[in-house]
Amino acid sequence: MKHKGLLKIGLVGVGLASIIGLVAIKGLPEFPGAQQVTETKPWNFIFILADDMGWNQVGYLGSDFYQTPNLDSLARSGIYFTNAYAAAPTCSPSRAGILTGKYPARLHLTEYIPGDPYPWARLRTPKMVDRLPLEEVTIAELLKPAGYVTAMVGKWHLNSDKNYQPGRLGDAGSQGFDLDYPNDKPEDDADPTKDAHHTVENTEVALQFIERNKDKPFFLYLAYHTPHRPIMEDPDLIYKYQIKLNSDLPTNNPIMGAMIERMDAQIGRLLKKLDDLGLAARTIVIFTSDNGGYDKLQAQDPLRGGKSMLYEGGIRVPLTIKWPGVVKPNSQCEVPVSGIDLFPTIAEICGIKTLPRDIDGVSLVAVLKQQGGFKREALYWHYPHYHRFGYRPSGAIRLGRYKLIEWYERSLMKMDPQVSLFDLEQDIGERHDLADKMPAKAKELLEKLRAWRQSVGAQEMVLNPNFDPKKALFWKEEVNPKHPNALGQYY
Repeated sequence: MKHKGLLKIGLVGVGLASIIGLVAIKGLPEFPGAQQVTETKPWNFIFILADDMGWNQVGYLGSDFYQTPNLDSLARSGIYFTNAYAAAPTCSPSRAGILTGKYPARLHLTEYIPGDPYPWARLRTPKMVDRLPLEEVTIAELLKPAGYVTAMVGKWHLNSDKNYQPGRLGDAGSQGFDLDYPNDKPEDDADPTKDAHHTVENTEVALQFIERNKDKPFFLYLAYHTPHRPIMEDPDLIYKYQIKLNSDLPTNNPIMGAMIERMDAQIGRLLKKLDDLGLAARTIVIFTSDNGGYDKLQAQDPLRGGKSMLYEGGIRVPLTIKWPGVVKPNSQCEVPVSGIDLFPTIAEICGIKTLPRDIDGVSLVAVLKQQGGFKREALYWHYPHYHRFGYRPSGAIRLGRYKLIEWYERSLMKMDPQVSLFDLEQDIGERHDLADKMPAKAKELLEKLRAWRQSVGAQEMVLNPNFDPKKALFWKEEVNPKHPNALGQYY
């Protein structure tokens, strides 16, 4: 069932005052502890996060190459979003946004940790925090006062480094997780037949956690490493995809196909465990990805670009939510939503009334229950960084059908064009820049984007006095200048 009506209710003709009034959590006092509505059997949560998984890599969104039967079943059992977004085009800020409900720009955590400074680039990158600040309240910390047992299994990537030690500040154990079981992606020379990405291992740990806590309310944050680089899998499974029809198309990567099938099979084990333990009817399952896929390994068509870019390929992601007995099976929603919305959604489901200040996300409960619209003026992104994949600093806003990207180099250098404007309803691939044809709309969105950055205290870039064009071309060996997503040289 398509929620086309919700798109109009949520994004058309809504004044700013009514939006702020609806997102009332922004004005609440400091977080003193959770308040839960009394319920004999509270909801359990399994939050599954893929790593660099593209919007076009699941069957339920149209892929006939990648085999995701368990994710497809999950989508049929609940609701899937066709306009779901990551809070950032790279991993650490996106994960921070999910766990706190806040825009990464507000957190001053806008790039993967530790990021790349690029001291000779045209613009100076602002200094960001090197970990998720301990004072930020995570979903786990939100739920623990309500009696939940919590677990983080897999990729954390929200501390200053990945040198995990039990009890270390900045790791998941200091952010509300009772079970802290982190691991990292494999080295390039790892044995691909030995569960190199810990996919099976992390699932085993998750299954044990569910078994141990079947009689308690639990929140499981299962962050897989798939299909992040280095891409590797069992050769026999890769061969299955190599011989598939159209395996040579840019959108179809046989190695990623094998990796995704492995992950999907493990998700199937989790769903079966819920059935076996009689927990399925009381467990909400959420699946999404931290950002889009790396487009040099697998094209994100019909979307443009990929990871590290604010084109749709870098930020639009799969998202499905199964809420048994509440969400109508096989529902589809076209309302633009973000990973930051999952924090307040979980809070409302659990009856938690008091949230931290400055939550940017908006609860999706009314959408999930089909009880009305979803009012938010716009979604925003701020990416004041250069990335080794070769893309450039930018910010973006999506307001209704329109999306504007501001190119920070050109803005600060007073060079045109400073923005690109796209009509996503007519041009999902962002191939037709409307900025010159619709200057009033471009001006409106640019003003809103800049005002938003001020409102959240975003750290801005400035011209770099140490700019050296010979040293600044750090992407030269990694990016083909003829690539269709190349912006061209500004120097």
